[in-house]
Amino acid sequence: MAEKKRMKQRNGTSGDAARRGTERSGATRGMQSRGATSAGRPAHSGQKNRTGQRGAAARRQGNESQAKSRGGSRSHAAYARDAQASASLRRDVHAVEGNYIEGRRAAFEALRTGFPIKRALIAQGVENDPAVRDLLAGLGEVGVSVKSVARAQLDAISSHGAHQGIVLEVGKFPYADLADIIAAAGPADRPALVVVLDHVTDAGNFGAIVRSAEVVGAAGVVIPNKRSAEVTVATYKTSAGAVMHLPIAQVPNIARALEDLKSAGFWVGGATEHAEGMCWDAPFEGRVALVMGSEGDGISRLVLDTCDFTTKLPQRGATESLNVAQAATALCFEWLRRNHTALDRVGE
Repeated sequence: MAEKKRMKQRNGTSGDAARRGTERSGATRGMQSRGATSAGRPAHSGQKNRTGQRGAAARRQGNESQAKSRGGSRSHAAYARDAQASASLRRDVHAVEGNYIEGRRAAFEALRTGFPIKRALIAQGVENDPAVRDLLAGLGEVGVSVKSVARAQLDAISSHGAHQGIVLEVGKFPYADLADIIAAAGPADRPALVVVLDHVTDAGNFGAIVRSAEVVGAAGVVIPNKRSAEVTVATYKTSAGAVMHLPIAQVPNIARALEDLKSAGFWVGGATEHAEGMCWDAPFEGRVALVMGSEGDGISRLVLDTCDFTTKLPQRGATESLNVAQAATALCFEWLRRNHTALDRVGE
């Protein structure tokens, strides 16, 4: 408890339930692996003799043997050219990375929901895989052209190298308006959940939150149009295609969007580790706009002042907190637990 008190004094009054836990998580942007480097001892100039020349020749021969064992008798220059070409492809793709969907599950979701697809790229050699055959049949039924390409090209497009042999080229993601999300929430007397992200920047966290929100039946997700993760090839993958089922609105001002949600009958609750009350006692019944803060800074002061209440997850272990995606998932399901009976009646 003393340690937590010291941390609160150091970090001020704003923050969220996921602030420092996500900084430690391997899934967040800030915890990419750091490769260890080693420095060899420099060779003495007097060692440029025949023995050194024989050693250099042996090293060259060993490198060539390694190259052959990896894939034939290709030279180092050939491998370098491939690496440069892959890097060039990746640079070109990153400029428009939101225009691709990767992975078989996300591709099936795009087909199932009628998401507009320009063309499909499949890795050479995967045509006979049963799952890919099903995808190709579905693509053929809706008239989508299919191109077989080298796997390296899909690797360059892929966000995490998990394309599973298929990438769909799609149009720009169709963001919704806030009014669309309010309309999706239904009448003012019906329970509804809207998840509002105050500058969550990690694509993995963003995708995971969208997936959880869609699973519990949220009406939509609201994000700022600047300094925030957007729907990209990574989001299609990490959300398992949930972004194609759930309205996502980009807004210029989060605090103003919360005021609009209040006018539509929503109570605004902010998730912050500095809250006094636990989520079990929070007013999660009915229409709730759940605000999750950024990975580093939590909920901003202006947005926090707009909240009707704040809440946090209880914890009993030694780890200080969950990351923002995990915390959002837990809170989304707490909302569902409180409202499932009323939602079941609506569905009858």
